[in-house]
Amino acid sequence: MRQRRLGTLYVFIAAVLYSIGGLCIKIIPWNGMSINSARNIVALMVVGGYLLISRHRPRFNRWIALGMVSVCGTNVLFSLANKLTTAANTIVLQFTAPIFVILLGILFWKKRPERLDIMACVLVLLGVICFFVESLEAGGMLGNVLALISGLSYAGVFLLNDLPDADPISSVFWGDALSVLLGFPFLLRETVFTPEAMTSVVVLGAFQVGLAYVLMCVGLRTTPAVTASLISGIEPVLNPILVALFYQETIGPLSLAGAVIVVLSVVGYNVIRGRRAAEPAMQ
Repeated sequence: MRQRRLGTLYVFIAAVLYSIGGLCIKIIPWNGMSINSARNIVALMVVGGYLLISRHRPRFNRWIALGMVSVCGTNVLFSLANKLTTAANTIVLQFTAPIFVILLGILFWKKRPERLDIMACVLVLLGVICFFVESLEAGGMLGNVLALISGLSYAGVFLLNDLPDADPISSVFWGDALSVLLGFPFLLRETVFTPEAMTSVVVLGAFQVGLAYVLMCVGLRTTPAVTASLISGIEPVLNPILVALFYQETIGPLSLAGAVIVVLSVVGYNVIRGRRAAEPAMQ
């Protein structure tokens, strides 16, 4: 019980750390690829330090490679989307990951969807449409598309964690390394290195990517996936609030309605599934 509570605490702290990403990325006056490369240089030091202390040698196989691509894709797309649309749009559209998990399960694992799965997908699709209708007027279409694709990439991370030959922390390590390499040519072109920008890069790398990923990987060992999904619901709430408070970025009424629909649909889906899973154990 104590280990489970500790794992839940780790997941909660990770979700809070993830939520600072939008604000820090907005503050840094760089290209999204440059930001992602720089923050992952710092993140590699944190993840590498954890691997060294825990004596966990990074592994590599085809499943870990797929996890690496998913981690890298999520990192890159999140950074780019934050520069092209609002932080609220970015994080909420990425929060569609559980719905992509359902859809990928249907396509590749031939899992038959339940009525609840279909309802959740329809509601989330309705919420996503709200974002794209408003983006046609506000000009943030590309950012919204990238944020939505990051949700698909993030879903890949969740699915690959369940494979028998996967190793989440190794996928994170290699994914961070690939993120550095892809963005490094862009980083070399940057010329503005203010104290504010460099502080944000360190905070992003050390806490929002490095420590957050380590805590999430450790926490998921003893925390049920449903519980972790519910806890992660704090991220799409905190992220836009922080950006609104410190960066004065606002969200349109239609996007706000879409955010409410997406977050409530995903959280509601996980609550109902969690109750259904708990019923046999209580009988």
